[in-house]
Amino acid sequence: SMQIPVHLTAFYTALSLLWLLVLAGRVMALRWKHQVGINAGGQDDLDRAIRAHANAAEYVPGALVMLLVLELMAAPFWVLHVLGLALVVGRVAHAIGLWRSPGVSLGRQVGMLLTLAVYAGGALLLLAEAFIL
Repeated sequence: SMQIPVHLTAFYTALSLLWLLVLAGRVMALRWKHQVGINAGGQDDLDRAIRAHANAAEYVPGALVMLLVLELMAAPFWVLHVLGLALVVGRVAHAIGLWRSPGVSLGRQVGMLLTLAVYAGGALLLLAEAFIL
């Protein structure tokens, strides 16, 4: 069978999955602490933990698919590392910012800016790879 190496995507997928486990673990710990089985039960810290996990679960898969396709299209390794690192740093910053404050926070702003930059940059690179290069 033919194998196609996608080591960089595998690396950033592993980091992202480990981070999602951390986020899920925080939700589970707070559910146990507050004895809440569904939703947030009026607990602000649990509500923020749920949103941090859900937000990562919403944004990470699309970015990882984008990384995979770019890697399969032989995009430069440095580009993949910039996108992958920005994704991981952005998701960590966003979650920490949300854990600390339900309002506007630097972590949330930096996290979303990095994540949106990954989406935008990745989309433009995919278009360039698909139609221009």
